[in-house]
Amino acid sequence: MTDSDILAIGKQTLIIERDALHRASELLNDSFVKAIALIYSCKGRIVVTGMGKSGHIAQKIAATLSSTGTPSFFMHPAEGVHGDLGMLVRGDVVIALSYSGETEEIKRVLPIIKRLELPLISIVGNINSTLAQKSDAVINGFIEKEACPMNLAPTSSTTVALALGDALAVALVEKRHFKAEDFALVHPSGTLGRKLLLTVQDLWHTADELPVITLKTSMKELLYTISSKRFGCTAVVDDEGKLIGIVTDGDLRRSMERYTTIDALPIDKIMSPNPKTIAPNELAAKALAIMQRHTITSLLSVDEMNRPVGIIHLHDLLKAGIA
Repeated sequence: MTDSDILAIGKQTLIIERDALHRASELLNDSFVKAIALIYSCKGRIVVTGMGKSGHIAQKIAATLSSTGTPSFFMHPAEGVHGDLGMLVRGDVVIALSYSGETEEIKRVLPIIKRLELPLISIVGNINSTLAQKSDAVINGFIEKEACPMNLAPTSSTTVALALGDALAVALVEKRHFKAEDFALVHPSGTLGRKLLLTVQDLWHTADELPVITLKTSMKELLYTISSKRFGCTAVVDDEGKLIGIVTDGDLRRSMERYTTIDALPIDKIMSPNPKTIAPNELAAKALAIMQRHTITSLLSVDEMNRPVGIIHLHDLLKAGIA
């Protein structure tokens, strides 16, 4: 087998599965709408079940539903008839995956599902199967052929089942008006979660760590404040503690280039007025955007009276995984 033969097989596999997905979209009908209604009105959890390869797909569907606002979990049907059916309670909705619709382990749990009066949604390749006939909503996952050259290994069929599960999840996201902020709440350790949950005051430096001087501060004290606080800058406040400017390392260098000596130079001759600031409750991601836009590495946070209450550094954002 040549390299070109291998490449051709890879491409043909994707083409076969692409065509299967296209057909699945054409087969989607009112049963899909009914399935969404059943899941949306569910007072309990969504229990997804399947055997073998379908079981792996079922686990992924359950995980996707859970992460997008629909509490779900996977139940192994073989384990179900040996005690795990205790997972099921009234108010749940079951989604069962079986391409043939005749998987023995699935059929064994159907009487319990019906006894508990749980709505049953099936994703099957045979809409005339036992599972389909026992279901309240049937999603047709029929394929013309597997991508496997022997037409045996579940390939196209599992791809279609996975995509149909995604279709359910996406439709529910829209119906529930599930937002990025909601997604972040269930992914607090993920990059998106950190960006949408962490605020400036979660990461800032306050109190003794905050570099602050006044217009009366001596040059010696100014230099000590900037070097000891390690932010490369210091806020400048008036007699009422309100922010009126900022002195950065860059301001000091420019002043040294402009004047013969800066030892007795007034602070207002060195500072930059109207520094960029951010409110304490703003997202840390917004602080990063401001820093990037203005090419700065530290950002002061002020209260409603424009008094400096904290400072956040680019390293804080990097450490938190925001940048």
